[in-house]
Amino acid sequence: METLVISSFLPYMLSLLIIPISLSLFLILRKPNAEGSNLNVPPGSSGWPLVGESIKFALAGPQEFIKERTKKYSPDVFQTSLLGEKMAVFCGAQGNKFLFTNESKLLTSWWPQSMKKALLFPEFVEASLKEVSALKRSFMHDILKPEALKQYIPVMDLMARDHVDSEWAGTEVVKVFPMSKKYTFDLACRLFMSIVDAEHVTRLAKHFTLVTSGMFSVPIDLPGTAYNGAIKGGRLVRKELMKIITARKREMLENESEATARDLLSRMLLVTDENGECMSEMEISNNIIGLLVASYETTSTAVTFVLKYLAELPHIYNKVYEEQMEIAKTKAAGELLTWEDVQKMKYSWNVACESLRLAPPGQGAFREAVTDFTFAGYTIPKGWKTFWMVHTTHKNPKYFADPETFDPSRFQGSGPAPYTFVPFGGGPRMCPGKEYARLEILVFIYNVVTRFKLEKLNPQEKIVFHASPVPMEGLPVRLIPHQT
Repeated sequence: METLVISSFLPYMLSLLIIPISLSLFLILRKPNAEGSNLNVPPGSSGWPLVGESIKFALAGPQEFIKERTKKYSPDVFQTSLLGEKMAVFCGAQGNKFLFTNESKLLTSWWPQSMKKALLFPEFVEASLKEVSALKRSFMHDILKPEALKQYIPVMDLMARDHVDSEWAGTEVVKVFPMSKKYTFDLACRLFMSIVDAEHVTRLAKHFTLVTSGMFSVPIDLPGTAYNGAIKGGRLVRKELMKIITARKREMLENESEATARDLLSRMLLVTDENGECMSEMEISNNIIGLLVASYETTSTAVTFVLKYLAELPHIYNKVYEEQMEIAKTKAAGELLTWEDVQKMKYSWNVACESLRLAPPGQGAFREAVTDFTFAGYTIPKGWKTFWMVHTTHKNPKYFADPETFDPSRFQGSGPAPYTFVPFGGGPRMCPGKEYARLEILVFIYNVVTRFKLEKLNPQEKIVFHASPVPMEGLPVRLIPHQT
C-alpha cells in the first residue's frame, strides 16, 4: 500500500497563524444561533472557527480523514466544516445513491466560495449555480455526447502522436505527470478554442496552474496563501480568455459567411437559449473555464496513474499491449484512430477504470440542502452543505474485495455494484465529460504503449495530495522502445 503524504504545506501555515485571531473575533462577534439546535444532526466536529477542519483534511488526506471520522462518528453520515462551511459528509453506496437521486428535490448544486472566486467573474460569485450559464445550458451536454465527440478522435490521435514524437521519442527517461498535463492542456486549447501557438498555450497553462493549485484551499486571501494565488491566477486566465473570445467574435462578425461552429468557442458564440439570446462573453468564459478544469487537472491525473500502474505491473501492461497492437496492425502507415478503434479497447478501459478506483482524480462534489431532510436517522437542516467522496466506497472491502489489489476484472460483465464506483459522480449531475475523458485516456495509452515499454525508476515514489493525487517526483519512467 502506497503512502499518501501532503505537500504544499507552507500555504497553510498562514492559516495556522491566523487561528488565534479568528478565534478571538469569533468569540466576540458570535451571536446565538438556534438553527438546528433541536434537530438530531449528524455527529462530528466543526473544528476551528473559519478554517474548520480544512487543515486536518489537507494534512491527513481525504482517505484517512474519512476513515477516522466514519469510525469515530458514523459510517453513514458525519458532520464537519470544510472551506469555511458546515457540511454533512455522506458515506457508502447508500449515501451516494441518496445524493445522486435527490438532485433538485432535496438538494441543489453548490460550489465553495473559494472555487467560485477563483474561477468566475465577480459578477457571478454570489449567483446560484443555476444562474451560471455553464451549468444551465443544455448544449453543454450535447457537445459532449459520443456522437459529437467522434470527430475529436483523429485530432486527439494526431496530437498524441506529435506529442510522443517531440517529447518522448529519443529520450531515455520522461516524467509522466508534467508530460500528461502538457498534452491534455494543449489538446483542450486546440479542441475548445483552436489555439495552437505554443507560447500562448504555455502562458495560459501557467496561470491556470495557479487556479487549480489553490481553489480548494482554506479561503483566506492573504499574500503567500494558495488561495491568494488561485484568485490571481483566475483573474489572469479570465483576462486571456476574454481577449480570445472578443477576437473570435469580431472575426465572426466580419466574416459572417464563415461563421461556422469550427470549435466549441465558435459554437458558444452562435448558440441561443429558448428566448433567442446569445451567451455573453463572460458566460462563455465561465463555460470554457469549467471545461478546462474538467479536462486538464482530472484527465491528466487519470492518464498519469494509468501509466503508473502499467509501469509497475508487467502482466497488466502485456495484456494492454496485445490489445493495442491488434488495433495498430489494422492501421496503414499514418492512418489515424477512429471511433470504432477506440471501442475495441475494452481491456484497456477496464485497466483505466481500476486506476480510477484506486487513484481517483476527482474527490467528490458538493450540494446544498434546499429543505430539512432525514438520512440514516439524522436530520440535515436547510442550508447545510453536503459532500460525497469517492473514498467512502472505492477502497471499502464491503464493496471491493481485497481493495488494494489492482484487478481490472472487477469491471468485466456487469461490473461493480451500483453507486460504488463513482469517479464521475452519478445521477442527473454525472460529469458530462466522462466520454471525453475516456477517449482522451485511451488514445494516449495507444500512442505510448505501442511505442514503449515503461519501467518505473523509483518504486518507492510517494503520492502527495493537492486537489488530486500527484506523484511527488512527477513519475519518472524509463522508456524502452519496442523492437521493429
